[in-house]
Amino acid sequence: MSLLHTGGCHCGQLRYQFSGPLRDIAHCHCSICRRVSGGLVTTWITLPRPAFQWLAGTPGCYHSSPGCARYFCPNCGAHLALVTQLSPDSIDVTIATLDHPELAAAERHIWTDSRLPWLHLDEQLPGEAKETL
Repeated sequence: MSLLHTGGCHCGQLRYQFSGPLRDIAHCHCSICRRVSGGLVTTWITLPRPAFQWLAGTPGCYHSSPGCARYFCPNCGAHLALVTQLSPDSIDVTIATLDHPELAAAERHIWTDSRLPWLHLDEQLPGEAKETL
């Protein structure tokens, strides 16, 4: 399996790539991810920042909370990545924007204290009440 992965936004203005295995993938249940994405959960892969690069376009940046910068397409609005001061050497990338998201299954849940009580998704996976580093 290739260790080079690509992805991008809906309109194609932003493209990215990263190298490395598809691991450290988590379903995030925090209320900020829900409001920013409009979805019930956002699934992220966490990787070292040097492994990631933008190939095309310049993302917009939104500071959703102190120390957290989220990157999105200024044209179509797709939410692609985030960087947080809690983990400054890594970047989180949305699995849904990968060219092949079917290859990137979640391994755990994070921020389960914020999980919607009626949402039942991958219940066999371990969960963390808050994200741990």
